[in-house]
Amino acid sequence: MSMRVLLVEDEGCRTLTPIALLRPAFELLCGHHCLRARVCQAFPDASWGVSVRPWLQDVYREEHPDCHVNDDHWMHQDSVLVINGRWIPDGPLSRDMFDSARTGRTDDGQIAWIHLDRRQIAELQSDWDCLEDFCAPGPERPVGGILIRHPWDAVERNSRQIELDFSGAGVSQQPSGEHVCVLGDPCDVYVSERAVIDPFVVIDARSGPVSIGHDVHIQPFTRIEGPAHVASESRLFRAHIRAGTTIGPVCRVGGEIEESILHSYVTKYHDGFLGHSYVSPWVNFGAMTTTSDLKNNYADVKVPLQGRPVPTGLSKVGTFFGDHTKTAVDSMFNTGSSIGVMCMVLPDGGLLPRHIPSFSSVLYGTLSMSWTLESGLDAARVAMSRRGRALTPALEQQLRTLYELTREERERALARVARRKAM
Repeated sequence: MSMRVLLVEDEGCRTLTPIALLRPAFELLCGHHCLRARVCQAFPDASWGVSVRPWLQDVYREEHPDCHVNDDHWMHQDSVLVINGRWIPDGPLSRDMFDSARTGRTDDGQIAWIHLDRRQIAELQSDWDCLEDFCAPGPERPVGGILIRHPWDAVERNSRQIELDFSGAGVSQQPSGEHVCVLGDPCDVYVSERAVIDPFVVIDARSGPVSIGHDVHIQPFTRIEGPAHVASESRLFRAHIRAGTTIGPVCRVGGEIEESILHSYVTKYHDGFLGHSYVSPWVNFGAMTTTSDLKNNYADVKVPLQGRPVPTGLSKVGTFFGDHTKTAVDSMFNTGSSIGVMCMVLPDGGLLPRHIPSFSSVLYGTLSMSWTLESGLDAARVAMSRRGRALTPALEQQLRTLYELTREERERALARVARRKAM
């Protein structure tokens, strides 16, 4: 029987809100790739499956028809390599890493992966938080990397991950053309042969590598500082891309971006600062939308995940945006903000609420429910069609299910607003 690989979500995935509300943790981007892509590269011929939260399974089946999604029959057929979906490894994976030991642990001793037989899979009953109980006996191997617990973990890790991933970037063409400037060692710059770089572009690799994927178009007066990665089919418009930034596939990017991850299909054509943030697909930023990523007193930042403040232990933290959120002109987000899925943000000139629950709106600076779910779905259909994608029935149902799952969070937030107004 061929190699069998199972990517799993444990309870830790629930604190990756809002960026993992519509995708498994192993689909989150860090460096050049998500964990699922890394695993598929290491095991191209493997039979693979996933164990994900129930409301994610139908869309995941649709997007990955070769995958066994929440398939108990497949899981129990034979031994399997179980990989924690929150693992961000130290760069590209190789099959040899998994063949030399029964268990792999991160730098801080957590289980990144473990080989289990059919009996152990049956005993677990998909309770992936109990993997530690099945570790002995058997050889263990330190494999590095981290298990992310919160959205800011991926952002904090991103600079290092870009550097680790760059070694596998491949053979590069050298940027050419009138007034295209490369600073630093040209060996630290990868440019796909299918990328287009216009004149008056600066690629600065003095502090880290820069990679530019296929069918990327970089317009004049753009500056990219490494470590940075620009994935396939993205376009940069007079952008200043600072160190530690990953721009995923099919993004439209302008303005200043620092140490941020744009997952895919993000539209940020215009000026405005985005720092230390994670932006999910189909987010659209109005002109001059800006995120703060540092308090005036340089204090550590707390982020309101599901409305409850969580200490980050970091002084530089931006905003975490869920899918399909739209911001209007001059939206200003405070340090350490959490913006849910399918939100509509209309500012009033001041700082916006730091917690905007999924499927809610901000009407002239005040949290409300003025943007209906149906309006959000209509906007999603239009936005996706503009990039050649469709809001499938499975995805629409997933959004409707998430709407109900996040109802309590919205009601709590609106109740707080009502209490403040009554005071």
